[in-house]
Amino acid sequence: MNTPADLLKELRIEREDDPTPGRRRRWIVIAALVAVALAVAALLLGRGDGGTPVETTTAQPLSGAGAPETVSVLDASGYVVARRMATVSSKITGKVEAVYIEEGMRVTEGQVLARLEPVDADAQRALSRSQLGAARSQVEGVRAQLAEAEANAARLQPLLRRQLVSRAQYDQAVAQRDALRAQLQTARRNVQVAGDGLRIAELGVDNTVVRAPFSGVVIAKAAQPGEIVSPLSAGGGFTRTGIGTIVDMDSLEVEVDVGEAYIGRVQAGMPVEATLNAYPDWKIPAEVIAIIPTADRGRATIRVRIALKSDDARIVPDMGVKVGFLERLAPAGETPTGVRVLNEAIVRRDGKDLAFVVDEAGTVQRREVQPGRALGTEREVLAGIATGEVLVVNPSAELADGTRVSITGAP
Repeated sequence: MNTPADLLKELRIEREDDPTPGRRRRWIVIAALVAVALAVAALLLGRGDGGTPVETTTAQPLSGAGAPETVSVLDASGYVVARRMATVSSKITGKVEAVYIEEGMRVTEGQVLARLEPVDADAQRALSRSQLGAARSQVEGVRAQLAEAEANAARLQPLLRRQLVSRAQYDQAVAQRDALRAQLQTARRNVQVAGDGLRIAELGVDNTVVRAPFSGVVIAKAAQPGEIVSPLSAGGGFTRTGIGTIVDMDSLEVEVDVGEAYIGRVQAGMPVEATLNAYPDWKIPAEVIAIIPTADRGRATIRVRIALKSDDARIVPDMGVKVGFLERLAPAGETPTGVRVLNEAIVRRDGKDLAFVVDEAGTVQRREVQPGRALGTEREVLAGIATGEVLVVNPSAELADGTRVSITGAP
């Protein structure tokens, strides 16, 4: 029979040491550490030779196959403007009878654009014509009276010598003749004045016709039949000041603002390449017309006029445009020497212009160079760099001769 002590002994759990699970965990941890070490090593090896990462650019030739004859030395932006643009109006105030234009219509110089009601002008012309006729009739009447007076004076002169008439009778006839001569002069002058009045009246009728001052394209129609137009601005807002606006498309040019610090690079007659914002792939040849001799104090800019060498319907006023001022790399007939590189590839240290060239082994060679003209985003290098050599862009201050580098990309 089991005693209580035996029963308690049967309820006790017997623990035995099993080393297998602990060893398994240790091996798993060791394998994980080895895997991490291998990954770190692979990452370090994947970086190449471990050199300083840099961006590079390649020196381009100034002459030869594929090299440009000109380069942009300055970029600017502006707008297309028309040198000849006019809001056409009548010379007199009147009511519009008819308008013959629409937006987009091409007109020629002298073409009739609109007509005003000519009632008043026609009446004034008719009155002037009648006044001219009356003045001519007066001339004829005075001429007839003068002929009679001259005959009478001529008839009395021999009778006076024979004392058959008195001196008073003869003097009276002579005075009447002279008076009629003066009246005839006055009548003739009245005919001239009446003729001038008729011509003015005819101009008044012609002023009711509005004509195009030059050939161009109508860009705005401002008046309709029945409205009152006037060459002067009237109060109330019910009187038009123009019939329409015409632009001479042959007078289109570009105006750009150039900073004062760069205006020295621009010269009259300089070639220009213009690009409309609406057509970014279309390069339009152009040239500088003039540099306007005045500066904008607030913006520190000077305006430059540029002539477009293309007559195309796609070019319209007020279009945005970007221009590049071009400069020949060498005079005509001469071959330019040197190379062109990005501005950021040339640095100045200790009073010297330097470039860092990457050789085939991946190390940097520090070279002293002779820079030339600024070519927009590039720089001309006259000596120290050969065509095709790879240069470090924006080299850091720590970069020195012999430094090993790894190329991360080219700008």
